[in-house]
Amino acid sequence: MSFDVLIKGGWVLDGTGAPAFRADVGITGDRIAAVGRLTGAEAATVIDAPGRHVMPGLIDCHAHGDALVFDPEVQLAALRQGVTTFVLGQDGLSFAPASTPETFAYATRYFAAVNGTHPSADGPLSVRELLAGYDRATALNTAYLLPHGTIRYDVMGAAERAASPGERAGMLARVERGLSEGAVGLSTGLEYAPGRYADAEEIAALCAPLGGLPYVTHMRGYGALAKTGMAEVTDIARRSGAAVHVSHYHGPASTLLPLVDEARLAGLDVTFDTYPYLRGSTILAMVALPSWIPAADTDRALELLESEPVDWDPELWPRITFSHVPGAEWAEGLSLPAAAAKAGVEPGEFCRRILIDTRLEAGCVTARPDEGPEGEESVRAILRHPGHTGGSDGIYVGGHPHPRGYGAFARMLGRHVRETGDWTLEQAAVHLASHPARRFGLADRGLIRPGQAADVVVFDSETVSDRATYAAPRTLATGVDDVLISGVPVLAGGELTGATPGRALRP
Repeated sequence: MSFDVLIKGGWVLDGTGAPAFRADVGITGDRIAAVGRLTGAEAATVIDAPGRHVMPGLIDCHAHGDALVFDPEVQLAALRQGVTTFVLGQDGLSFAPASTPETFAYATRYFAAVNGTHPSADGPLSVRELLAGYDRATALNTAYLLPHGTIRYDVMGAAERAASPGERAGMLARVERGLSEGAVGLSTGLEYAPGRYADAEEIAALCAPLGGLPYVTHMRGYGALAKTGMAEVTDIARRSGAAVHVSHYHGPASTLLPLVDEARLAGLDVTFDTYPYLRGSTILAMVALPSWIPAADTDRALELLESEPVDWDPELWPRITFSHVPGAEWAEGLSLPAAAAKAGVEPGEFCRRILIDTRLEAGCVTARPDEGPEGEESVRAILRHPGHTGGSDGIYVGGHPHPRGYGAFARMLGRHVRETGDWTLEQAAVHLASHPARRFGLADRGLIRPGQAADVVVFDSETVSDRATYAAPRTLATGVDDVLISGVPVLAGGELTGATPGRALRP
Protein backbone atom coordinates (compact mmCIF):
# COMPACT_ATOMS: atom_id res chain seq x y z
CA MET A 1 0.00 0.00 0.00
CA SER A 2 1.17 3.47 -0.89
CA PHE A 3 -0.39 6.79 0.10
CA ASP A 4 0.43 10.46 -0.17
CA VAL A 5 0.04 10.94 3.59
CA LEU A 6 -0.02 8.32 6.34
CA ILE A 7 -1.10 9.13 9.90
CA LYS A 8 0.22 6.28 12.01
CA GLY A 9 -0.93 4.83 15.30
CA GLY A 10 -3.37 7.47 16.55
CA TRP A 11 -6.64 7.03 18.39
CA VAL A 12 -9.32 7.71 15.76
CA LEU A 13 -12.45 9.66 16.65
CA ASP A 14 -14.40 9.00 13.48
CA GLY A 15 -17.23 11.50 14.07
CA THR A 16 -20.01 8.92 14.48
CA GLY A 17 -19.85 8.94 18.27
CA ALA A 18 -18.33 5.45 18.32
CA PRO A 19 -15.52 4.82 20.83
CA ALA A 20 -12.05 5.88 19.78
CA PHE A 21 -10.03 3.09 18.16
CA ARG A 22 -6.35 2.68 17.38
CA ALA A 23 -5.75 2.90 13.63
CA ASP A 24 -3.72 4.34 10.79
CA VAL A 25 -5.26 6.75 8.29
CA GLY A 26 -4.06 6.66 4.67
CA ILE A 27 -4.72 9.66 2.43
CA THR A 28 -4.46 9.77 -1.35
CA GLY A 29 -4.99 13.07 -3.11
CA ASP A 30 -7.68 15.00 -1.29
CA ARG A 31 -9.50 11.93 0.06
CA ILE A 32 -9.19 9.49 2.93
CA ALA A 33 -8.28 6.23 1.22
CA ALA A 34 -8.07 3.76 4.11
CA VAL A 35 -8.58 3.54 7.87
CA GLY A 36 -7.22 0.57 9.83
CA ARG A 37 -4.01 -1.27 10.67
CA LEU A 38 -2.10 -0.36 7.51
CA THR A 39 0.98 -2.49 8.22
CA GLY A 40 3.74 -2.00 5.68
CA ALA A 41 2.13 1.03 4.10
CA GLU A 42 4.37 3.74 2.67
CA ALA A 43 3.78 7.43 2.11
CA ALA A 44 5.60 10.55 1.01
CA THR A 45 4.53 12.23 4.27
CA VAL A 46 4.24 10.27 7.52
CA ILE A 47 2.74 11.74 10.71
CA ASP A 48 3.44 9.66 13.80
CA ALA A 49 0.43 9.91 16.10
CA PRO A 50 0.86 7.38 18.98
CA GLY A 51 -0.63 8.88 22.13
CA ARG A 52 -2.58 11.47 20.13
CA HIS A 53 -6.12 11.53 18.75
CA VAL A 54 -7.14 11.85 15.12
CA MET A 55 -10.47 13.46 14.31
CA PRO A 56 -12.31 15.14 11.43
CA GLY A 57 -11.61 18.81 10.85
CA LEU A 58 -13.82 20.97 13.07
CA ILE A 59 -16.41 23.27 11.54
CA ASP A 60 -16.91 26.71 13.05
CA CYS A 61 -20.63 27.23 12.46
CA HIS A 62 -20.47 30.95 13.20
CA ALA A 63 -17.31 32.84 12.24
CA HIS A 64 -16.79 36.43 11.09
CA GLY A 65 -13.75 35.80 8.94
CA ASP A 66 -15.41 37.10 5.77
CA ALA A 67 -12.47 39.42 5.06
CA LEU A 68 -9.84 38.24 7.52
CA VAL A 69 -9.84 34.56 6.55
CA PHE A 70 -7.05 35.61 4.17
CA ASP A 71 -4.91 36.72 7.14
CA PRO A 72 -2.32 34.08 8.16
CA GLU A 73 -2.72 35.10 11.82
CA VAL A 74 -6.43 34.25 11.69
CA GLN A 75 -5.75 30.99 9.87
CA LEU A 76 -3.21 30.03 12.53
CA ALA A 77 -5.62 30.93 15.35
CA ALA A 78 -8.25 28.61 13.87
CA LEU A 79 -5.94 25.73 12.94
CA ARG A 80 -4.32 25.70 16.37
CA GLN A 81 -7.82 24.79 17.65
CA GLY A 82 -8.47 22.12 15.00
CA VAL A 83 -10.88 24.31 13.00
CA THR A 84 -10.67 23.64 9.27
CA THR A 85 -13.87 25.33 8.00
CA PHE A 86 -15.45 28.73 8.63
CA VAL A 87 -19.17 29.21 7.93
CA LEU A 88 -19.37 32.86 6.84
CA GLY A 89 -22.13 35.28 5.86
CA GLN A 90 -23.47 35.40 9.41
CA ASP A 91 -26.01 37.72 11.06
CA GLY A 92 -27.52 38.75 7.75
CA LEU A 93 -24.63 40.99 6.66
CA SER A 94 -21.71 40.33 4.36
CA PHE A 95 -20.26 41.28 0.99
CA ALA A 96 -22.45 39.35 -1.50
CA PRO A 97 -24.77 39.37 -3.28
CA ALA A 98 -24.34 43.07 -3.93
CA SER A 99 -25.52 44.20 -7.35
CA THR A 100 -24.56 47.84 -6.81
CA PRO A 101 -21.54 49.66 -5.36
CA GLU A 102 -23.88 51.20 -2.77
CA THR A 103 -24.91 47.80 -1.38
CA PHE A 104 -21.32 46.60 -1.17
CA ALA A 105 -20.27 49.85 0.53
CA TYR A 106 -23.10 49.63 3.06
CA ALA A 107 -22.41 46.00 4.00
CA THR A 108 -18.72 46.82 4.35
CA ARG A 109 -19.19 50.02 6.37
CA TYR A 110 -21.95 48.88 8.71
CA PHE A 111 -20.22 45.63 9.69
CA ALA A 112 -16.62 46.84 9.40
CA ALA A 113 -15.98 46.20 13.11
CA VAL A 114 -17.23 42.63 12.69
CA ASN A 115 -16.28 41.35 9.23
CA GLY A 116 -13.47 43.74 8.35
CA THR A 117 -12.79 45.13 4.89
CA HIS A 118 -12.42 42.74 1.98
CA PRO A 119 -8.81 42.90 0.77
CA SER A 120 -9.54 42.71 -2.96
CA ALA A 121 -13.23 43.24 -3.78
CA ASP A 122 -14.47 46.83 -3.91
CA GLY A 123 -17.71 46.88 -5.84
CA PRO A 124 -20.63 44.78 -7.03
CA LEU A 125 -20.02 41.15 -6.06
CA SER A 126 -21.92 37.93 -6.70
CA VAL A 127 -21.85 34.87 -4.48
CA ARG A 128 -20.06 33.01 -7.25
CA GLU A 129 -17.34 35.67 -7.39
CA LEU A 130 -16.97 35.80 -3.62
CA LEU A 131 -16.57 32.02 -3.35
CA ALA A 132 -14.12 31.96 -6.26
CA GLY A 133 -12.00 34.49 -4.34
CA TYR A 134 -11.86 32.18 -1.31
CA ASP A 135 -11.13 28.99 -3.21
CA ARG A 136 -7.52 27.85 -2.72
CA ALA A 137 -6.55 31.33 -1.52
CA THR A 138 -6.45 30.45 2.18
CA ALA A 139 -5.45 27.55 4.42
CA LEU A 140 -9.06 27.22 5.64
CA ASN A 141 -12.20 25.98 3.94
CA THR A 142 -15.07 28.43 3.69
CA ALA A 143 -18.82 27.99 3.39
CA TYR A 144 -21.17 30.92 2.88
CA LEU A 145 -24.67 31.84 4.03
CA LEU A 146 -26.75 34.29 2.03
CA PRO A 147 -27.02 37.43 4.19
CA HIS A 148 -30.61 38.63 4.27
CA GLY A 149 -29.71 42.19 5.36
CA THR A 150 -27.39 42.64 2.38
CA ILE A 151 -30.06 41.27 0.03
CA ARG A 152 -32.72 43.53 1.56
CA TYR A 153 -30.50 46.60 1.21
CA ASP A 154 -29.78 45.63 -2.41
CA VAL A 155 -33.53 45.72 -3.14
CA MET A 156 -34.90 48.27 -0.66
CA GLY A 157 -32.00 50.37 0.57
CA ALA A 158 -32.33 51.49 4.18
CA ALA A 159 -36.16 51.42 4.15
CA GLU A 160 -37.65 50.94 7.62
CA ARG A 161 -40.83 49.15 6.56
CA ALA A 162 -42.26 45.86 5.40
CA ALA A 163 -41.39 44.73 1.89
CA SER A 164 -43.93 44.98 -0.91
CA PRO A 165 -44.78 41.88 -3.00
CA GLY A 166 -42.51 43.14 -5.75
CA GLU A 167 -39.64 43.74 -3.36
CA ARG A 168 -40.07 40.26 -1.86
CA ALA A 169 -39.91 38.87 -5.39
CA GLY A 170 -36.66 40.75 -6.00
CA MET A 171 -35.15 39.39 -2.79
CA LEU A 172 -36.36 35.87 -3.59
CA ALA A 173 -34.66 35.99 -6.99
CA ARG A 174 -31.38 36.89 -5.28
CA VAL A 175 -31.77 34.02 -2.80
CA GLU A 176 -32.44 31.53 -5.59
CA ARG A 177 -29.44 32.74 -7.57
CA GLY A 178 -27.17 32.68 -4.50
CA LEU A 179 -28.18 29.12 -3.71
CA SER A 180 -27.48 28.09 -7.29
CA GLU A 181 -24.01 29.65 -6.95
CA GLY A 182 -23.11 27.62 -3.87
CA ALA A 183 -24.50 29.19 -0.67
CA VAL A 184 -25.20 26.77 2.19
CA GLY A 185 -28.24 28.57 3.64
CA LEU A 186 -29.75 31.95 4.50
CA SER A 187 -28.87 34.11 7.51
CA THR A 188 -30.65 36.96 9.25
CA GLY A 189 -29.57 39.51 11.84
CA LEU A 190 -32.82 40.68 13.39
CA GLU A 191 -31.19 43.11 15.82
CA TYR A 192 -29.15 44.74 13.04
CA ALA A 193 -30.18 47.13 10.29
CA PRO A 194 -31.82 46.62 7.88
CA GLY A 195 -32.77 43.05 8.86
CA ARG A 196 -34.63 44.27 11.94
CA TYR A 197 -37.29 45.82 9.68
CA ALA A 198 -38.31 42.49 8.13
CA ASP A 199 -41.32 40.52 9.35
CA ALA A 200 -41.85 36.77 9.56
CA GLU A 201 -43.81 36.72 6.30
CA GLU A 202 -40.88 38.20 4.38
CA ILE A 203 -38.31 35.86 5.90
CA ALA A 204 -40.46 32.76 5.45
CA ALA A 205 -40.92 33.59 1.77
CA LEU A 206 -37.14 33.80 1.33
CA CYS A 207 -36.67 30.46 3.13
CA ALA A 208 -38.92 28.60 0.68
CA PRO A 209 -36.16 27.60 -1.79
CA LEU A 210 -33.67 26.36 0.85
CA GLY A 211 -34.55 22.71 0.21
CA GLY A 212 -33.15 21.30 3.45
CA LEU A 213 -30.38 23.84 3.90
CA PRO A 214 -30.77 25.90 7.08
CA TYR A 215 -32.27 29.23 7.89
CA VAL A 216 -29.64 30.64 10.32
CA THR A 217 -30.72 33.47 12.57
CA HIS A 218 -29.43 36.03 15.00
CA MET A 219 -32.82 36.25 16.69
CA ARG A 220 -34.73 39.39 17.52
CA GLY A 221 -34.01 38.84 21.20
CA TYR A 222 -31.93 36.77 23.59
CA GLY A 223 -31.84 36.40 27.37
CA ALA A 224 -35.07 37.87 28.73
CA LEU A 225 -36.35 38.26 25.14
CA ALA A 226 -35.53 34.70 24.05
CA LYS A 227 -39.16 33.57 24.16
CA THR A 228 -40.09 36.34 21.76
CA GLY A 229 -37.15 35.53 19.51
CA MET A 230 -37.85 31.79 19.44
CA ALA A 231 -41.57 32.35 18.84
CA GLU A 232 -40.66 34.17 15.62
CA VAL A 233 -38.13 31.48 14.68
CA THR A 234 -40.69 28.71 15.05
CA ASP A 235 -43.29 30.77 13.17
CA ILE A 236 -40.89 31.12 10.23
CA ALA A 237 -40.07 27.40 10.37
CA ARG A 238 -43.75 26.46 10.27
CA ARG A 239 -44.55 28.90 7.45
CA SER A 240 -41.61 27.83 5.27
CA GLY A 241 -40.87 24.23 6.28
CA ALA A 242 -37.21 25.21 6.57
CA ALA A 243 -34.67 23.72 8.94
CA VAL A 244 -33.67 26.35 11.49
CA HIS A 245 -30.34 27.05 13.17
CA VAL A 246 -30.12 29.70 15.91
CA SER A 247 -26.86 31.62 16.18
CA HIS A 248 -24.94 32.12 19.47
CA TYR A 249 -27.77 30.78 21.63
CA HIS A 250 -26.86 32.31 24.98
CA GLY A 251 -28.71 32.99 28.20
CA PRO A 252 -30.33 31.05 31.04
CA ALA A 253 -30.48 27.38 30.09
CA SER A 254 -33.67 26.95 32.09
CA THR A 255 -35.36 29.33 29.64
CA LEU A 256 -33.55 28.54 26.40
CA LEU A 257 -33.44 24.75 26.26
CA PRO A 258 -37.17 24.11 26.81
CA LEU A 259 -37.87 26.41 23.87
CA VAL A 260 -35.70 24.24 21.61
CA ASP A 261 -37.16 21.01 22.99
CA GLU A 262 -40.73 22.23 22.45
CA ALA A 263 -39.96 23.13 18.84
CA ARG A 264 -38.28 19.79 18.16
CA LEU A 265 -41.15 17.86 19.77
CA ALA A 266 -43.49 19.77 17.46
CA GLY A 267 -41.59 18.34 14.50
CA LEU A 268 -39.43 21.35 13.66
CA ASP A 269 -35.78 20.78 12.72
CA VAL A 270 -34.06 23.17 15.14
CA THR A 271 -30.36 23.32 16.05
CA PHE A 272 -28.13 26.05 17.41
CA ASP A 273 -24.51 27.04 17.96
CA THR A 274 -22.92 28.55 21.03
CA TYR A 275 -19.50 29.40 22.39
CA PRO A 276 -18.22 28.75 25.95
CA TYR A 277 -17.94 32.33 27.22
CA LEU A 278 -20.30 34.63 29.08
CA ARG A 279 -19.41 37.89 27.33
CA GLY A 280 -20.44 38.82 23.82
CA SER A 281 -19.03 41.09 21.13
CA THR A 282 -20.64 43.23 18.46
CA ILE A 283 -20.72 46.75 17.02
CA LEU A 284 -21.14 49.59 19.52
CA ALA A 285 -24.04 51.01 17.48
CA MET A 286 -26.16 47.91 18.02
CA VAL A 287 -25.62 48.01 21.78
CA ALA A 288 -25.84 51.74 22.43
CA LEU A 289 -27.94 53.51 19.77
CA PRO A 290 -31.60 54.09 20.67
CA SER A 291 -34.10 52.64 18.20
CA TRP A 292 -35.19 56.05 16.89
CA ILE A 293 -31.80 56.64 15.29
CA PRO A 294 -31.74 54.97 11.81
CA ALA A 295 -28.54 52.93 11.96
CA ALA A 296 -29.00 51.74 8.36
CA ASP A 297 -28.74 55.35 7.16
CA THR A 298 -25.30 56.32 8.41
CA ASP A 299 -25.40 59.97 7.35
CA ARG A 300 -28.81 60.55 8.94
CA ALA A 301 -27.75 58.70 12.11
CA LEU A 302 -24.67 60.89 12.43
CA GLU A 303 -26.70 64.02 11.80
CA LEU A 304 -29.07 63.09 14.65
CA LEU A 305 -26.20 62.24 16.98
CA GLU A 306 -24.72 65.68 16.31
CA SER A 307 -27.94 67.62 16.71
CA GLU A 308 -30.33 65.78 19.03
CA PRO A 309 -30.00 64.91 22.73
CA VAL A 310 -29.77 61.16 23.41
CA ASP A 311 -31.18 59.51 26.51
CA TRP A 312 -28.38 56.98 27.00
CA ASP A 313 -28.74 53.97 29.28
CA PRO A 314 -25.97 54.48 31.88
CA GLU A 315 -26.28 50.86 33.05
CA LEU A 316 -24.60 49.88 29.78
CA TRP A 317 -21.37 51.77 30.39
CA PRO A 318 -19.56 49.38 32.77
CA ARG A 319 -20.52 46.44 30.56
CA ILE A 320 -18.75 47.80 27.47
CA THR A 321 -15.06 47.29 26.65
CA PHE A 322 -13.78 48.70 23.37
CA SER A 323 -12.38 46.18 20.90
CA HIS A 324 -12.03 48.29 17.75
CA VAL A 325 -11.87 52.10 17.69
CA PRO A 326 -10.29 53.36 14.46
CA GLY A 327 -8.59 56.68 15.09
CA ALA A 328 -8.61 56.20 18.87
CA GLU A 329 -6.78 52.90 19.19
CA TRP A 330 -5.63 53.96 22.66
CA ALA A 331 -9.17 53.14 23.90
CA GLU A 332 -9.06 49.52 22.73
CA GLY A 333 -9.05 47.19 25.71
CA LEU A 334 -10.45 49.86 28.05
CA SER A 335 -13.93 49.87 29.51
CA LEU A 336 -16.11 52.73 28.34
CA PRO A 337 -16.02 54.48 31.74
CA ALA A 338 -12.23 54.14 31.91
CA ALA A 339 -11.78 55.47 28.37
CA ALA A 340 -14.16 58.36 29.08
CA ALA A 341 -12.27 59.25 32.25
CA LYS A 342 -9.00 59.21 30.33
CA ALA A 343 -10.52 61.54 27.77
CA GLY A 344 -11.91 63.79 30.51
CA VAL A 345 -15.59 63.58 29.47
CA GLU A 346 -18.75 61.90 30.71
CA PRO A 347 -19.38 58.31 29.46
CA GLY A 348 -22.46 59.28 27.43
CA GLU A 349 -20.63 62.07 25.65
CA PHE A 350 -17.65 59.83 25.02
CA CYS A 351 -19.90 57.15 23.50
CA ARG A 352 -21.52 59.77 21.27
CA ARG A 353 -18.14 61.10 20.11
CA ILE A 354 -16.81 57.61 19.36
CA LEU A 355 -19.89 56.74 17.29
CA ILE A 356 -19.59 59.98 15.33
CA ASP A 357 -15.82 59.93 14.88
CA THR A 358 -15.78 56.30 13.68
CA ARG A 359 -18.95 56.70 11.58
CA LEU A 360 -20.58 53.93 13.66
CA GLU A 361 -17.66 51.58 13.01
CA ALA A 362 -16.53 51.04 16.62
CA GLY A 363 -16.69 47.53 18.08
CA CYS A 364 -16.93 46.30 21.64
CA VAL A 365 -16.92 43.32 23.99
CA THR A 366 -20.03 43.30 26.16
CA ALA A 367 -20.58 41.74 29.58
CA ARG A 368 -23.99 40.17 30.06
CA PRO A 369 -26.07 40.54 33.23
CA ASP A 370 -25.95 36.76 33.85
CA GLU A 371 -22.19 36.55 34.38
CA GLY A 372 -21.32 34.39 37.39
CA PRO A 373 -21.82 30.79 38.52
CA GLU A 374 -25.38 30.53 37.17
CA GLY A 375 -24.26 31.81 33.80
CA GLU A 376 -21.42 29.29 33.66
CA GLU A 377 -23.80 26.43 34.50
CA SER A 378 -26.08 27.58 31.70
CA VAL A 379 -23.18 27.54 29.24
CA ARG A 380 -22.39 23.95 30.23
CA ALA A 381 -26.01 22.81 29.99
CA ILE A 382 -26.44 24.40 26.56
CA LEU A 383 -23.25 22.73 25.28
CA ARG A 384 -24.55 19.31 26.38
CA HIS A 385 -27.83 19.61 24.45
CA PRO A 386 -28.01 17.29 21.39
CA GLY A 387 -29.06 20.22 19.19
CA HIS A 388 -25.78 22.03 19.85
CA THR A 389 -23.00 22.67 17.34
CA GLY A 390 -19.82 24.65 17.93
CA GLY A 391 -19.46 28.25 16.83
CA SER A 392 -16.88 30.76 17.97
CA ASP A 393 -18.64 33.91 16.73
CA GLY A 394 -15.01 34.90 16.23
CA ILE A 395 -14.41 38.56 15.39
CA TYR A 396 -10.81 39.30 14.43
CA VAL A 397 -11.06 43.06 13.80
CA GLY A 398 -9.44 45.54 16.15
CA GLY A 399 -6.59 45.63 18.61
CA HIS A 400 -8.46 43.96 21.47
CA PRO A 401 -11.05 41.46 20.19
CA HIS A 402 -13.03 38.93 22.20
CA PRO A 403 -10.82 35.88 22.95
CA ARG A 404 -13.37 33.44 21.51
CA GLY A 405 -11.87 33.56 18.01
CA TYR A 406 -8.57 32.33 19.41
CA GLY A 407 -9.87 29.94 22.06
CA ALA A 408 -13.48 28.76 21.78
CA PHE A 409 -12.84 25.37 20.17
CA ALA A 410 -9.75 24.62 22.23
CA ARG A 411 -11.75 25.50 25.32
CA MET A 412 -14.48 23.07 24.29
CA LEU A 413 -11.94 20.30 23.57
CA GLY A 414 -9.95 20.99 26.72
CA ARG A 415 -11.98 22.38 29.57
CA HIS A 416 -15.36 20.95 28.61
CA VAL A 417 -14.02 17.46 27.89
CA ARG A 418 -11.05 17.00 30.18
CA GLU A 419 -11.93 19.24 33.11
CA THR A 420 -15.73 19.42 33.44
CA GLY A 421 -16.70 16.22 31.61
CA ASP A 422 -19.54 17.89 29.72
CA TRP A 423 -18.59 15.78 26.69
CA THR A 424 -16.50 12.74 25.95
CA LEU A 425 -14.03 13.16 23.12
CA GLU A 426 -16.33 11.05 20.97
CA GLN A 427 -19.20 13.44 21.66
CA ALA A 428 -16.97 16.42 20.96
CA ALA A 429 -16.25 15.09 17.45
CA VAL A 430 -20.01 14.87 16.82
CA HIS A 431 -20.84 18.35 18.17
CA LEU A 432 -17.91 20.05 16.43
CA ALA A 433 -17.49 18.12 13.16
CA SER A 434 -20.07 15.62 11.93
CA HIS A 435 -23.20 17.37 13.20
CA PRO A 436 -22.23 20.73 11.64
CA ALA A 437 -21.29 19.03 8.36
CA ARG A 438 -24.73 17.48 8.16
CA ARG A 439 -26.47 20.72 9.08
CA PHE A 440 -24.82 22.71 6.28
CA GLY A 441 -25.05 20.00 3.62
CA LEU A 442 -21.30 19.26 3.54
CA ALA A 443 -21.79 15.55 2.94
CA ASP A 444 -18.13 14.70 2.35
CA ARG A 445 -16.84 16.34 5.52
CA GLY A 446 -17.12 15.62 9.23
CA LEU A 447 -16.13 11.94 9.32
CA ILE A 448 -12.93 9.88 9.27
CA ARG A 449 -14.00 7.35 6.68
CA PRO A 450 -12.73 6.17 3.28
CA GLY A 451 -14.01 8.44 0.52
CA GLN A 452 -14.41 11.46 2.76
CA ALA A 453 -12.48 14.66 2.13
CA ALA A 454 -9.19 14.52 4.03
CA ASP A 455 -9.76 17.34 6.53
CA VAL A 456 -7.98 15.75 9.47
CA VAL A 457 -6.75 17.01 12.86
CA VAL A 458 -4.12 15.34 15.07
CA PHE A 459 -4.11 16.58 18.66
CA ASP A 460 -3.03 15.77 22.20
CA SER A 461 -6.15 15.35 24.33
CA GLU A 462 -4.14 15.88 27.52
CA THR A 463 -2.75 19.27 26.56
CA VAL A 464 -5.27 20.87 24.18
CA SER A 465 -6.23 24.13 25.88
CA ASP A 466 -7.26 27.69 25.23
CA ARG A 467 -4.87 30.40 26.42
CA ALA A 468 -6.62 33.51 25.08
CA THR A 469 -8.12 35.72 27.78
CA TYR A 470 -10.00 39.01 27.89
CA ALA A 471 -6.72 40.67 28.87
CA ALA A 472 -4.66 38.87 26.18
CA PRO A 473 -7.22 37.87 23.53
CA ARG A 474 -4.84 37.02 20.67
CA THR A 475 -2.98 34.23 22.50
CA LEU A 476 -2.85 30.99 20.49
CA ALA A 477 -4.26 27.71 21.76
CA THR A 478 -2.06 24.68 22.45
CA GLY A 479 -2.34 20.94 21.86
CA VAL A 480 -3.14 20.83 18.13
CA ASP A 481 0.05 20.39 16.13
CA ASP A 482 -0.90 18.75 12.80
CA VAL A 483 -3.81 19.60 10.51
CA LEU A 484 -4.51 18.59 6.93
CA ILE A 485 -7.08 20.15 4.61
CA SER A 486 -8.02 18.22 1.49
CA GLY A 487 -5.01 16.01 2.17
CA VAL A 488 -2.51 18.87 2.31
CA PRO A 489 -0.66 19.64 5.57
CA VAL A 490 -1.50 23.20 6.56
CA LEU A 491 -0.26 23.00 10.17
CA ALA A 492 2.86 21.00 11.04
CA GLY A 493 4.49 21.12 14.45
CA GLY A 494 2.02 23.84 15.39
CA GLU A 495 3.14 26.19 12.61
CA LEU A 496 1.63 27.15 9.26
CA THR A 497 3.14 25.34 6.30
CA GLY A 498 2.22 28.15 3.90
CA ALA A 499 -0.08 25.89 1.85
CA THR A 500 -3.48 27.29 0.86
CA PRO A 501 -5.61 24.31 -0.17
CA GLY A 502 -8.79 25.64 1.45
CA ARG A 503 -11.89 25.08 -0.66
CA ALA A 504 -14.97 27.18 -1.04
CA LEU A 505 -17.40 24.45 0.00
CA ARG A 506 -20.75 24.01 -1.69
CA PRO A 507 -23.60 21.82 -0.44
